Amino acid sequence: MKVSFSGFFNSAVTTIVLMVIYAGGLALATFIEKYHGTLAAKAMIYYSPLFFLLQFLLVVNFIALAIKKGLYKKKKWAGLITHLAFIVILFGALVSHLFGEEGIVHIREGESTNVMAVRTSQSTSFHTLPFTLELVKFNLHRYPGSSSPSSYESELLVHVDGKTRHERIYMNNVLDLKGYRFFQASFDADEQGTVLSVNRDVAGRNITYTGYIFLLIGLVLSLVTRNSRFMKLNRRLRELIDSNKKELTLLVLLCFSLTTNAQSKENPMIEAVQKFAVSTEHADKFGALPVQSSNGRMIPVNTFSSEILRKLHKSDKIGSLNSDQFLLSLLAMPDMWMRVPLIAISNSELAGFYNLTEGQSAYIEMFDSNGNYKLQEGVEGAYNKMPNERSRFDKDLLKLDEQVNIMHQLINGQMLNLFPKEDDPNHTWYASGDDLSVFAGKDSMFVSRVMDWYISEVQTALKSADWTKANEVLGMIATYQDAKSGTLIIDHEKLASEIKYNKQQVFRFTKIFYLILGGLLLVFSFVTLFKQRKWLQYTLKGLMLLVLAAFVYHMYGMGLRWYIGGYAPWSNSYETMVYVAWATVLAGILFGRRSSLTFALATLFGGIILFVSSLNWMDPEINPLVPVLKSPWLMIHVAVIVAAYGFFGISFLIGLTNLVLMNFGKGKPAKVIKARVGELSLVNEMSLWIGLTLMTIGTFLGAVWANESWGRYWGWDPKETWALITVVIYAIVLHMRMLKACKNAWALNMGSVIAFASVMMTFFGVNYLLSGMHSYGQNDNIHGIFIYLYIILAVVVLLGIRSYICFRKYRF
Repeated sequence: MKVSFSGFFNSAVTTIVLMVIYAGGLALATFIEKYHGTLAAKAMIYYSPLFFLLQFLLVVNFIALAIKKGLYKKKKWAGLITHLAFIVILFGALVSHLFGEEGIVHIREGESTNVMAVRTSQSTSFHTLPFTLELVKFNLHRYPGSSSPSSYESELLVHVDGKTRHERIYMNNVLDLKGYRFFQASFDADEQGTVLSVNRDVAGRNITYTGYIFLLIGLVLSLVTRNSRFMKLNRRLRELIDSNKKELTLLVLLCFSLTTNAQSKENPMIEAVQKFAVSTEHADKFGALPVQSSNGRMIPVNTFSSEILRKLHKSDKIGSLNSDQFLLSLLAMPDMWMRVPLIAISNSELAGFYNLTEGQSAYIEMFDSNGNYKLQEGVEGAYNKMPNERSRFDKDLLKLDEQVNIMHQLINGQMLNLFPKEDDPNHTWYASGDDLSVFAGKDSMFVSRVMDWYISEVQTALKSADWTKANEVLGMIATYQDAKSGTLIIDHEKLASEIKYNKQQVFRFTKIFYLILGGLLLVFSFVTLFKQRKWLQYTLKGLMLLVLAAFVYHMYGMGLRWYIGGYAPWSNSYETMVYVAWATVLAGILFGRRSSLTFALATLFGGIILFVSSLNWMDPEINPLVPVLKSPWLMIHVAVIVAAYGFFGISFLIGLTNLVLMNFGKGKPAKVIKARVGELSLVNEMSLWIGLTLMTIGTFLGAVWANESWGRYWGWDPKETWALITVVIYAIVLHMRMLKACKNAWALNMGSVIAFASVMMTFFGVNYLLSGMHSYGQNDNIHGIFIYLYIILAVVVLLGIRSYICFRKYRF
């Protein structure tokens, strides 16, 4: 009995089973939270006795296996330190749970308090603090001309130990005081009171951070020490390539189709407005003017017009007109544009219900014969529902209403905020259709009349093709902006860079390069299987050099966006997709010397990711960061964790390719195919190790960010939880080799394919299927990709079954 009991704890089967249960329990909890709330998820899963028991069993299992495998005696420091780190982290979490305190302090300006409210699932209690906090002033800073908070801070007097000192607390700037840590959480609606979150967890924090340090050391050692699994794979791969260097890589053609937006014949109204096109030279000058966006960012009109046209038309051009020509033409000929079918409608049910032209409708169609707004009643009904109760019809209706409102405001001279008000404390710029009573004297006369004058000159120029007068008036507007924008410095160099970024369309061309070059790499790799010619090898090397050039161009685009936005470009869905594509191609480059097929797959996959990022439901707009994201931890955490997605993507493609190759394990090419499967499987596992290392480090860097920004490592937010699930799932895939039945190429490759579903869930699914605090990455239209995911799932299931039959039959 004793043997069987100890055998249970030091069994690899136990490890896998416990990890599967752990991942399944975490996944279940995220859906419980969605339907029954956070408290229910914590009570039923996260803080339940069974969940604590499960984590205890994992710790015991780690220790038992370390003893059985003799990790210490064999000096396998990487595995020993890594698993020890998880034990320390879990112990630190237990200490925080048992002895840590979390609460809230609310203070009004001029008032003092020494009490914090501690809330639990059962009740709220009040604890006395060993010091007193006095709020001198609460300051809320907004982006210029916007209601969006840029930062908020509390100026405090701290009375402690008979002394008084002045302190400031703001987002990502913490006050440490006698073991208590105060974080800026929120504020009162009248902006005269502050809400501070409080955390007291000295012991738990020190233990947990020690665990994080051990984890970093262990994971780095797992990639560099000679006797680590990763280095053994590297040596085996080198030996395999050397022994088969006369054999050339087999390729699998991955067929895909890209849809285009070709239109059979243009609408007569579009043809009519194009006859009176604004000259491109004047449109460029108009597009170079600075304008204040609704979120307070100073942008060129070119960016504003591009965003407007994408929102209305889901494209950056309409007919032969670019966005600047479109906007200026709309301002000059509003009556004609009201009849142009330019408002994109993706919901055919919506179009049918309101009797609108399907696909693209004109602004005038939104009103009945009496001038009544057709959507009014439906929009009011949709807004009266809670956001989580709105149907897809409701959401599409609200988006259509937003498009109509944009068109309405433009026609009425609003939104285009070209005119600064001198000495305005809020740095607000105004449009010609706004209430201009805030201006006085000559400024009032100029601002109220110049836009009408300018549009009149544009209308004249459209007929005469002489843009001299229009250029002169445009120059007056630019001169006024420079003279009156003293409260807000206009960075013309950055605006010029943004226009360059808009016109160069770096990621669009990079996408094309990756797709074409990646496809050609696959094609020529396939040809070299049958023909061994030097020119083919030179062609492959040439294509690889072109991919490197495209990669550098990709990096240039990211750097340019970084310069324009002023922050690392991976803070929203679009930017993250662009970064994932970059990381994927980088992963392919790193493995390119070992496997040309991996290089080709990575390039092609990078192009596909950029293709997805360019779809209509991805918003490429550059937005100012919300206060919580203004942290160096954002750049580090997201950069590392998203880089992991690139390596997981490589493993997914290699796994998929190997499953396909396993279907051709007989006949003359069988030997070559089996050799290639073995070679690619080694690359696959190495990529998985790098991905898991980055994913684990990135996840726990996120925990450090959370603790340093708002006072807790882990709040069981669905995004956090699914990141942890992804770590566990990939750890299962890499540990399956401890099971005799799974110590083969098919299990590894199938596992790498299935595991990628957790990445998709973390990146896309959480935002669409669940709810959480990571709203900065959300996109309501993300459901469009799920159709493709269901198709891929069906293909993977069928391919997995077929490849397993062939794997058993031909003994790979």
